[in-house]
Amino acid sequence: MIRSLLIANRGEIACRIIRTARAMGLRTVAVYSDADANALHVRQADEAVHIGPSPARESYLVGERIIAAAKASGAEAIHPGYGFLSENADFAQSVIDAGLVWVGPKPASIRAMGLKDAAKKLMQEAGVPTTPGYLGEDQSPERLRREADAIGYPVLIKAVAGGGGKGMRRVDAAEDFADALLSCQREAASSFGDDRVLLEKYILSPRHIEVQVFGDAHGNVVHLFERDCSLQRRHQKVIEEAPAPGMDEATRAAICAAAVKAARAVDYVGAGTIEFIADASAGLNADRIWFMEMNTRLQVEHPVTEEITGVDLVEWQLRVASGEPLPKRQEELSINGWAIEARLYAEDPAKGFLPSTGRLEIFREHADVRLETGVYEGAEITGFYDPMIAKLITHQATRIEACESLAQACAATDIFPVKTNAPFLWRALDDEDFRAGRIDTGFIAAKGDSLLPPADPTDDMLKQAAAALLVQEYYGEPTTLSFWDHDLLAAPQPDPWRAEIGFRMNAAPSLHTAVNVDGRTHLVQLPIDWRRAPVVAEPVGDGIAVNDDGLSFLAAPPRTSGAASGATADGAILSPMPGRVIAVEVAAGDSVSKGQKLLTLEAMKMEHSLVAPFDGIVAELNAATGGQVSEGALLARIERAEG
Repeated sequence: MIRSLLIANRGEIACRIIRTARAMGLRTVAVYSDADANALHVRQADEAVHIGPSPARESYLVGERIIAAAKASGAEAIHPGYGFLSENADFAQSVIDAGLVWVGPKPASIRAMGLKDAAKKLMQEAGVPTTPGYLGEDQSPERLRREADAIGYPVLIKAVAGGGGKGMRRVDAAEDFADALLSCQREAASSFGDDRVLLEKYILSPRHIEVQVFGDAHGNVVHLFERDCSLQRRHQKVIEEAPAPGMDEATRAAICAAAVKAARAVDYVGAGTIEFIADASAGLNADRIWFMEMNTRLQVEHPVTEEITGVDLVEWQLRVASGEPLPKRQEELSINGWAIEARLYAEDPAKGFLPSTGRLEIFREHADVRLETGVYEGAEITGFYDPMIAKLITHQATRIEACESLAQACAATDIFPVKTNAPFLWRALDDEDFRAGRIDTGFIAAKGDSLLPPADPTDDMLKQAAAALLVQEYYGEPTTLSFWDHDLLAAPQPDPWRAEIGFRMNAAPSLHTAVNVDGRTHLVQLPIDWRRAPVVAEPVGDGIAVNDDGLSFLAAPPRTSGAASGATADGAILSPMPGRVIAVEVAAGDSVSKGQKLLTLEAMKMEHSLVAPFDGIVAELNAATGGQVSEGALLARIERAEG
């Protein structure tokens, strides 16, 4: 058995591998870039080696540095995780040539499946059903156009060396083919250095079904059943589940047998995934499911397979890489219950899913779901790597129970001030068509704005914010509070930085108050008969971060006295409204104290003071007296004082 392991990756997958390796008694070695010096995987490993600057191309993608780190640390083996160098056959061979154990498939297997056209030809020869299309060497526009006409529209143009949704174009009519081909070839050349394409029949009701396979060096190959990864946004997976909804036993047997046949065709060793495209227009049927590609690595969504089979796939990888046979035979594997995974990304659905970066001032984990993450409260989300914050996985007896459990977890996601797709995930999981299994890869696009969180605070959100502020004012700090028949029944909690507020108003006139959300003051009425589930609220600066169905927002007391809350948790002082700067009280480099006035805005015939959210230094100042500013403009930035 391997005794020491270097993980050539970062984030949640590095932490995931470290967890299993440690449980097996292996010494673990992490690698890290400048940006990841304080990352969770660095903290969790037994040893960590710096491999370069923050950009991945200068660190995690430099194979020579990783191999050198393995030798310097005394690691016997390298696990690539997924992404980065995990499917780089040359790197795999270099690891082996260096006398190290490669925890992955043979380099020849990676090469065999690396190019989509060659892989499809290989699968055809092995008797694995493939999507109707063209894989020819003649790449002239005229030949490609004739083949597309013969296949019948719509057709899909795909880069031969593609992946990750890049280098793909759907063409619905012959007159659109030439322009789509040029666009696809340009993107393919830019992304992969190879402008060759293949053509496939475009399936109008496609389901993305994949099968987990595993082989060892003793000739054994098994499957661990299927996963459905149909919920995708711009060809990127969002929600995955196992088993696939609507899959009967006969179809399952056929697709899993085809996956095993595909793995055997390339003499596969280790964990891999055979991806299929299914025409689900009339349900799942074996004669309408075709091979698409093979991923020669562990998949992001592997936890759902682990949950329904009870197998630790990383442990299997390490045992197989150590020369052991597969721990179980095919007849010993079975499906137990249902598992669903949601990918929690640092992105803002209300702004076109733009990436969101910054410090995780608030990041609360949930004990009722499996959480795979590579960050912690206080960690920085940078723009250098994948925006994934975590994966949330739930396992229940039935699909409906799994949906409900995961939807609740997404709704309760407590992250601030970094924006996440949690409210988008909650809406997708709560959708009646998703609950009924009426899904395909066009599900998210078809649902459109119905899955997006509101751009402005809803009445319920304002009520929660107002209630949280009233509680804070009553106690002086957040705590747990309940209103029952107008009696206050509560006591301060052990953790004063967390408030779960559940209340019911049953008497007297309605309560009116005001609340400032995102720089705007709202008059809020809490009606007598209002009911609301518990609310999570935590102090940030001079306000409270309130969570509503996965959407976090900042609430503060109304600024009728002329103050305005424009501070974010990372010290950015944003203009809460359009206005004119009438006074600047500080200069760049000044030391300031919490609550100290920084500058004053004039808007709507009122003056509004912006103050320091904490003790610190004026690191940036972009305001000048007399200047006009727009809402959300960065006026200043305060850096925390050391200690």
